[in-house]
Amino acid sequence: MQEAKKLKFLFAINPISGGQDKSTWESGIRAFFEKQPHSAELFLLDGKNDDTELPKHIESYRPDRLVAVGGDGTIKFVAEHALNAKIPLGIIPAGSANGMAKELNIPATLEGSLEVLVNGLEKPIDLICVNGTEHCLHLSDIGMNAQLVKYFDEGKMRGKIGYARGVLRVLMRRRLLKLQINTGDEVVHRAAFMVVLANARMYGTGAVINPDGDVADGKFEVVVIRKLSLLSILRMFIHFRPFDPKYIEIFPATSVHIVTKRKAYFQIDGEYRGRIRELTAEIWPGHLRVILPEKAKI
Repeated sequence: MQEAKKLKFLFAINPISGGQDKSTWESGIRAFFEKQPHSAELFLLDGKNDDTELPKHIESYRPDRLVAVGGDGTIKFVAEHALNAKIPLGIIPAGSANGMAKELNIPATLEGSLEVLVNGLEKPIDLICVNGTEHCLHLSDIGMNAQLVKYFDEGKMRGKIGYARGVLRVLMRRRLLKLQINTGDEVVHRAAFMVVLANARMYGTGAVINPDGDVADGKFEVVVIRKLSLLSILRMFIHFRPFDPKYIEIFPATSVHIVTKRKAYFQIDGEYRGRIRELTAEIWPGHLRVILPEKAKI
């Protein structure tokens, strides 16, 4: 009987994602692999030289799988390097929201997600290429939520208290955006509070923005939030309820060009990207290979 291949895992760990100390995660990963035929190396991200240092570790260690340990921003960053190195991405959810991990049915526990890394299946998922330079795995948006991401990043408080403070600031400063949206099939003009490029169904909070989203269907959805009452905002951002379908429009697309009348806040996968007036995006079907649970619905 042929011996199963021994795999090499390189873990890229964000030590401060979710505002939590990851030292117990590091020891947990090492303890898990002591009982495995596979090997693991740990690399701590520092937010300074990661773009140059992580590729060096990939080249020297030559892993079979590159694993992101952190939240959605960490996953996005590590996924870019997995793409460049042409190796599958593994995910250990260790952020404050973990939207992409939830979308892919990856267990929230360290032990459960490690089991998926070793015993799961390699499956392709889509990416949204934004402005020809960046990739969105999960959700990007213009407007209110991107503004919330900015305020949360700037705040000194983490967790629910910091999130609630950010929500209050957004509520006081919310403004309608005037937009032109060109999907190739149609051009529409809208006044909206938010526009989402959705490769998935829901935010990490559990709030459903795109009920029929699928990360492996060869398209994405442009979700336009046209109206938001104070009650609906509170339901969305505090109680994490789905958006009221009466107030949204959803345009399936394989590409889009969006122009705003004034600069708008913009974020990609939980990472604030500044204020923009224009963006283009296109789907890259099946471009990223991810290690997923055997029963993942993809």
